[in-house]
Parts: sequence; structure tokens; C-alpha cells
Amino acid sequence: MSITLEHLSYVYNPGTAYEKHALKDVSLEIPQGQFVGIIGHTGSGKSTLIQHLNGLMKATSGRLLYEGKNIYEEGYDMKQLRTQVGLVFQYPEYQLFEVDVLSDVCFGPKNQGLSKEECEAQAKEALQLVGFPEKYYHQSPFELSGGQKRRVAIAGILAMHPKVLVLDEPTAGLDPKGRDEILDQVAQLHEKTGMTVVLVSHSMEDVAKYVDRLIVMNQGEKMLDGTPQEVFRHYKELEAVGLAAPQVTYVMHDLKEKGFEVSADAATVEEAADEIMKCLKQTRKAEREVQA
Repeated sequence: MSITLEHLSYVYNPGTAYEKHALKDVSLEIPQGQFVGIIGHTGSGKSTLIQHLNGLMKATSGRLLYEGKNIYEEGYDMKQLRTQVGLVFQYPEYQLFEVDVLSDVCFGPKNQGLSKEECEAQAKEALQLVGFPEKYYHQSPFELSGGQKRRVAIAGILAMHPKVLVLDEPTAGLDPKGRDEILDQVAQLHEKTGMTVVLVSHSMEDVAKYVDRLIVMNQGEKMLDGTPQEVFRHYKELEAVGLAAPQVTYVMHDLKEKGFEVSADAATVEEAADEIMKCLKQTRKAEREVQA
């Protein structure tokens, strides 16, 4: 099971003075179970791209296949697609509207035609998956903190049992603690369920820590695509388009240039710490050998 984009392009306001090519000949495949990060500066096309994944936007040209079927073919069941590919928008708390948390999370399963009992069972399961406390199930979603609202919004998508979870800047506006809690929960969710996760972020540190694969968008085109380590080797190219690698990447390159035996591919603080400790142990061992 996968999502495949074949030469996908999208043009806003075609044939007018405001014509803008938001996506240009984008081809890629997202296999089932992968944790993918999409990054790029404002206007790079990343948000436009993900809104194609569940058919909210239709490409100007090209094809998008879900599980091998072209979603643009006549008669394709878009409603079914949107239960399989769940999209959580930036500031998802604006999607909350029911009188209490449980009712809000039940909304999606209810639209799928499930009974009240089935809706509540799936809603409670989803709320548990995102680590939302049971004592708040009957509280108004508008009385929750920003991080709690995000959890409820994500649970509302999970309650429909999607195979793919697409998150557009899910930590926007949250403090560092709230950001880490949300992303840790998403990572645990991915590990526990094996679902595909597509994470749009502006933070290189976040994607370096969590994703298996990183896609960099620039001016509507796929600029780089690989593991975070592979992508961050191109840190000078990233700088040229207004992006930057994680700070730890620069630290490791500086150490390597100064003669330390470390890998410049370390993309997280934990990886960098391991490399530095390994280097220190080798240095101490060499010093002991010299003294002996």
C-alpha cells in the first residue's frame, strides 16, 4: 500500500495575472508505514502538496495513485480516500466545534455510519492513543490548553482508523514542552500502529529527530529526498534556498574540520553525543598507549 505521485503539477489561478505554479512536476512514492518529513520555506509548495494526498486539491496535471488506483479517475470514491488518508491542518483546534471532547472525536466515525456505541469505542481508543486524559472527555474542547486541543484534533482523525496520518505543522504556536509532547506522541503512535505518517514542519531539529525520510520542497519542486543524514550533507545547498541544517550538523562539521574523528552525519543531539564520546574514548586510549 502506498501513495504515488506521478509528474504532479498544480497552478493557482491559471490564465490570469495571478497565475502561480505551486507544484512543478513532482514525482515521489510514500510506502506504507514510512515516517516522512516534508520541509521548505513559506511558499515552497509543501502545504499544497499534502492537500493533494487525500484529494482536497486536484492536480492541474499528473496522476496521484493510492494503493495503485488513480484518484482522478471518474467514479473514484473520494469519501473513502479521506477516511484512509487523514489530514490534520495547521492550528487544528479551529476544527473543534462539539460540546465536549468525546462528541468531537465521535464526529468522524459517526459520518462513517457507525453506531453510537462503535463511535464512542473508536473515539476512546483514539484518545488513549494520543495520551489524552479520560477525566477531560466530557469537558468543552474550548477550555483545553493548546497542546490538549492538538491531541483531540489528531484523535478525531485517528478515530476513523486511517492508514495514513498527514500533519501540517502540528506544533505551530506551541511552547517547546508542548511541541515535544505532541511529536513524541506521534512517534509512539507510528511505532505502535505502523501507520504511515507525513509530517510537515519548519523545524530541521524536529524532522531530524523523528522522521525516517526527509523531502525538501523549493519553489514547487522536490529539491532533495533521502534520509535526514543524506539530506543534511547538502547543508550548503539548503542555506542557498533559505533553509538550514540542524545546529548540531554545523557543530559536527566544525569538529571534523578541526581534525576530530567524528561523523559529520550526526543529525540529532543524541547522535552527536555518541560520536563525541566515541572520539574521546579513542583519544584516551591512544594517550594511554603512548604513555605505556
